[in-house]
Amino acid sequence: YITPIEHFFVRTHVYAPTVALDSWRLQVDGEVASPLNLTMAELRQMPAVEIVSVLECAGNGRAFFEPAVAGIQWEKGAIGTARFTGARLSDVLKKAGVKTTGLNVEMHAGDRPPGTMPPFVRQVPMQKAMHPDTIIAWDMNGQAIPLVHGAPLRAIVPGWEGAYSVKWLNQLTVLAKDTDSFWFVTGYRYPNRRVAPGAAVDAKDMEPLKGLAVKSLITTPAHNASLAAGKVAVAGFAWAGENDVTKVDISIDNGATWQPAKLTGEQARYTWRRFEHEFAATKAQSYLILSRATDSKGNMQPAVAQWNPSGYLWNQYDSVRD
Repeated sequence: YITPIEHFFVRTHVYAPTVALDSWRLQVDGEVASPLNLTMAELRQMPAVEIVSVLECAGNGRAFFEPAVAGIQWEKGAIGTARFTGARLSDVLKKAGVKTTGLNVEMHAGDRPPGTMPPFVRQVPMQKAMHPDTIIAWDMNGQAIPLVHGAPLRAIVPGWEGAYSVKWLNQLTVLAKDTDSFWFVTGYRYPNRRVAPGAAVDAKDMEPLKGLAVKSLITTPAHNASLAAGKVAVAGFAWAGENDVTKVDISIDNGATWQPAKLTGEQARYTWRRFEHEFAATKAQSYLILSRATDSKGNMQPAVAQWNPSGYLWNQYDSVRD
């Protein structure tokens, strides 16, 4: 349920920065009454909260899209769940005195890109920034966040794709408009309509990517495993961003029929649910095991993921063949 830090996926656009805690500050500026320059000691004096959240790279599963798209060819590994501890982003913004003109919060990372590459900046709408579950975290799974995961401070925007959870967070700028950052204007955008695989999509038909898609992942049995005849145990995890997972179904006949799996283990908003199922393998043959999840808003994992030019949100039925 909780992914150990040593097994948690790592994704960065450039190299991790050098961090000196004695000189590190979180700057808060823009549409605020009292700009701030907070030390870690000052942040830790604020009320601490814990959030358990899935973090998934938007490109998780990109390698499975056809035709292929550019980018890191993630298969199934860019996903994990951790316990994060930190201060509510809303408490920090309130301390700075957010003005009514503030519509968005621009989050800046401390890494420095080479050459003309634009610095990594993400924008979160004020409503999500002020949500009590959106935090700026200094601990991960009960210890200080490691440098590769964003030390000393990482934004955690639960339920939304992982790039919103900015690492090495060192500046919050409250804006009265949308940011002009490349990572908002051009990056992390998704078609607002279904498009044919391989089609070019005009910028006016793209919108900022936000929430995660409903999805399941079979972890047992392993793909291409050779199993003895008899009962076969199937297990895995399912998640749905800001929504809850309400059902996972399993098929062993290429999707012709489906059987409900049992949801087990811990349950919390923004996290994954473990599912378990068992079937009798009475014939010596190949079995294609499929899983599909359904969330609390009735969204069901599709048989075919929606192709898009950046290869985001791949979420079609998961499968293993044995």
